[in-house]
Amino acid sequence: MRGTNQSGVSEFLLLGLSLQPQQQRQVFALFLGMYLATVLGNLLIILAISADSCLHTPMYFFLSNLSFVDVSFSSTAVLKMLTNYVLRSQTISWSGCLTQLYLLIMCAYMDNFLLAVMAYDRFVAVCHPLHYRTKMTHQLSALLVAASWITANLHALLHTLLMARLSFCGDNTIHHFFCDVVPLLKLSCSDTHLNDMMILIVAGLLMIAPFICILISYILIAGEILRIPSTKGKWKAFSTCGSHLVVVSLFYGTIIAVYFNPSSSHSAETDTPATLLYTVVTPMLNPFIYSLRNKDLKEALRKLISRKKFHNS
Repeated sequence: MRGTNQSGVSEFLLLGLSLQPQQQRQVFALFLGMYLATVLGNLLIILAISADSCLHTPMYFFLSNLSFVDVSFSSTAVLKMLTNYVLRSQTISWSGCLTQLYLLIMCAYMDNFLLAVMAYDRFVAVCHPLHYRTKMTHQLSALLVAASWITANLHALLHTLLMARLSFCGDNTIHHFFCDVVPLLKLSCSDTHLNDMMILIVAGLLMIAPFICILISYILIAGEILRIPSTKGKWKAFSTCGSHLVVVSLFYGTIIAVYFNPSSSHSAETDTPATLLYTVVTPMLNPFIYSLRNKDLKEALRKLISRKKFHNS
């Protein structure tokens, strides 16, 4: 990848979240704590699922992939900002900016696809429990995840190549804490019509299709739950899907608010808090959301921690 774009800009300035020097230390401590919690929580889920054979099912296979993507997502978005604070620098190279953009888009769409796959998994589990093992096979699970990775990478490559063709004149200051599509388009002095169209059409389709899949899955799940005669049975069926619904609401709410508007209508004041939710807050909360009401996962985590204490003693 070239070190400069067509206008010769070799680096950008990432202003981060605050321009006030006295606030930088608090922001650094907050982000460091959130990042460490994200890595620890998601890695614990991955280790617990891999160590417990009872959790080697499609649902937990998808969850372990989601945890891996969340660690990657948070690392891509946050680590550069933390590094810049330690080094007292705000710069990121042009090639580094495109690399960060590629990884962020890939992780965002992997989250998107995995949430849809997990919704389908819950639909089969609730609506066709007797056929779950025959419908959600390990081969199908692996195929769905592999297709998600391939599609997410191709989509990230498309937007990165479209960004690489643009020129940037004069101002190289990004009012954000990472290289994102919208702030970069606002800095470009080229015609960004094609980029905007690709975001609204291609990205829109790849975002809307999984979202529709999730909606249909949960409409059918809700209909099945309402047919359960006992209140206890309804609550048990809903509890298997409740955590997933919370994550879906957080993720799609912020994505739609940030990206599915013309780039000229965006501002750093509104976009930055929204992107914080899906790049930092949601990956940190996911381990807690998915484990707090999941007895099997809590038991696997307890066994993992107990085994670690035993080996250390």
